[in-house]
Amino acid sequence: MFGYNVFRGPFPQRFKTQYRCYSVSMLSMPREDLESGGKIIMPPSALGTLEKLNIEYPMLFKLSKKNSEKVTHCGVLEFVADEGKIHIPYWMMQNLLLEEGSLIEIESASLPVATYSKFQPQSIEFLDISNPKAVLENVLRNFACLTKGDIIAIKYNKKIYELMVLETKPSDAVSIIECDMSVEFAPPVGYKEPIRPSTSQPQQEAMQEDGPDHEQEYIEQNTFMAFKGEGRRLDGKTKSNNYKPVPLDPVVYKRGIPNYEYKKGTITFMRRTKTVKPATTEEKDEETFVPFTGEGQVLKKKRTRKP
Repeated sequence: MFGYNVFRGPFPQRFKTQYRCYSVSMLSMPREDLESGGKIIMPPSALGTLEKLNIEYPMLFKLSKKNSEKVTHCGVLEFVADEGKIHIPYWMMQNLLLEEGSLIEIESASLPVATYSKFQPQSIEFLDISNPKAVLENVLRNFACLTKGDIIAIKYNKKIYELMVLETKPSDAVSIIECDMSVEFAPPVGYKEPIRPSTSQPQQEAMQEDGPDHEQEYIEQNTFMAFKGEGRRLDGKTKSNNYKPVPLDPVVYKRGIPNYEYKKGTITFMRRTKTVKPATTEEKDEETFVPFTGEGQVLKKKRTRKP
């Protein structure tokens, strides 16, 4: 006369129970793919109970440790665990501070669909990944939900990277199944921005000056140095005089003046003009020199006849 739904009510009922918690490596047939995901393995009896309670799909659960405020959320992958036991990824056990065989409370949950999430890598090595968003998008397919404050573990190129969930919207726990979610990354833990050296105004003015004092700083180091060897005496005694090596005709490089008004995308050709010195008196004499203007001299003097 009455349907079965009349007695259990039209609305979904709450599922809440306790199990012994073990890592996925304790399964009879260990599966490495479960470690880099956010889903758990439950016993077959849990499936029958969930069907009777008219639980909403997809099935999402809240995991919490007894007498602790730490909670996380997950989905379910299979119902093949031994009765009274569940298997969860090891990173979940670390977030909840659980050990093998600890008692854990599991409760059904209904979460909003995610629209935004922000992650912080726990190691600088995460920067080695060329396209982190694509890698994260591929890995999050093995997750059903995210919880703010969790440190999830992802596997890429045979390496495990840990990411902290800094922020999720529209709530602190969200479902990421069939959603359009924008993702952002915070700087990794231990990352420091490179410090650019700042030069003061007096230093910049000193860099623009070219003079004899500055020229001595740029003598080529590979220039031949005279008197660089050590002298030897025939009697075997050591010489007491210390001679300093002397550079022979050192090559001096003048420092160029940087263009501080440089604009990106433009090319400026700098040309230096030589200063014309005023001509001296000797140079003027050389310029006004006219050949064959001197007086001739005869070595043989003419004899004068006596009268």
